Amino acid sequence: MLRGARERDEAALSGSRLTLPEDGHLRLLTFNLQVGIQTSAYHHYLTRSWQHLLPHPRRQQRLDMMGEVLSKFDVVGLQEVDGGSFRSNRVNQVEYLAAKAGFPHHVQQLNRNLGRIAQHSNGLLSRLVPSEIVEHRLPGAMPGRGAIHARFGDGPDALHVFVAHLALSHRGRVRQLNYLSEIIQPLRHVVVMGDLNCTPDQLHAHERFRTSLPLHPVKPLFSYPSWQPRRALDHILLSQSLEAAEVRVLDHLFSDHLPIAVDLPLPSACLLALETASAKHHSNQ
Repeated sequence: MLRGARERDEAALSGSRLTLPEDGHLRLLTFNLQVGIQTSAYHHYLTRSWQHLLPHPRRQQRLDMMGEVLSKFDVVGLQEVDGGSFRSNRVNQVEYLAAKAGFPHHVQQLNRNLGRIAQHSNGLLSRLVPSEIVEHRLPGAMPGRGAIHARFGDGPDALHVFVAHLALSHRGRVRQLNYLSEIIQPLRHVVVMGDLNCTPDQLHAHERFRTSLPLHPVKPLFSYPSWQPRRALDHILLSQSLEAAEVRVLDHLFSDHLPIAVDLPLPSACLLALETASAKHHSNQ
């Protein structure tokens, strides 16, 4: 069941004009930034755990460095960002990174609201204007997991981008993948990206998800832990209508996860749908 559906156009750059990439490629990135905590060893989970509740004087500097990296991409999915609480010095990290990296459109999804202490969120940054944004509250024994569904363009050749952060437990992930499978199944051009907390083998073992989003063979990209990557937990998954030109892991950006990047050439029909929607958007301004 869809929840919190609404169209949103949050422009960080007022009056900015959308232009599609000249080469028809979208540069995608997914990143679990762990609210800007620097983690480079297992013992930091204990010794730096206070930073999940309290502000750190260098957190802003880390966000600035992240923003410089994000500025090279067209669509960015963020997980474990703070929506503006005590621990982040009242900074909405999605808004801040959008402004720092020059993204005209951004969406923050608040998944776990701990009031002034913490605002656990997902985020989407985009240079393309979304035609529609739908927020999904994913099922689970413990509430607080979500997915953002952004549609770019109209009609059957629209591009659908999902940003998700799935549960740690196998049982919870199965329920959440079932939920997403139902939404994805009728769609054609689909990207699912985020910290899915499971390996490619575990994704392929989920029959319903594998059927709803037939995947190309995925080479595991080790993204966790960032200081000595051994597990592929962060993913950018593509429907069979899409094929990546390049997939890579970026350098350590303070978090315990590494960012994953994909260079995605868009099919001509998908590009036309985006161009038509863009022209319609600007004619209505």
